[in-house]
Amino acid sequence: MGVVKRVLCRERLRRVPEQFSWIDQRLVRDKYICRLSHPALALYLFLVTVADAQGLSYYGEPSLSQLLSLDAAALSRARQELLAAKLIAYQRPLYQVLSLDEPRRGASEPMLLGDILHGIAEKK
Repeated sequence: MGVVKRVLCRERLRRVPEQFSWIDQRLVRDKYICRLSHPALALYLFLVTVADAQGLSYYGEPSLSQLLSLDAAALSRARQELLAAKLIAYQRPLYQVLSLDEPRRGASEPMLLGDILHGIAEKK
């Protein structure tokens, strides 16, 4: 039986940033890239590359270790760095690349501008 994909953190689903790149420029601008080790950055790049539209992937540890040339301990440290930086969610074997936007308090999901404008137009 295959792995059942499920969103781990719905309020932080990633979206294409304004600059139109899955690799969000805030990784550099907000200095995430300076705070993370090279193995953590390699794991993040890999996860961003293989994730589906919801940021989900389920590569197993042996595959990740081999593809990234990391032993199990180094892979675990890299994953812990990304979790601590709140860049990913993880429930074995599922990874979710998170939006860099923090969830708004009291909001279950961010609203799209079109939805907001549509709601305003309906009230008139």
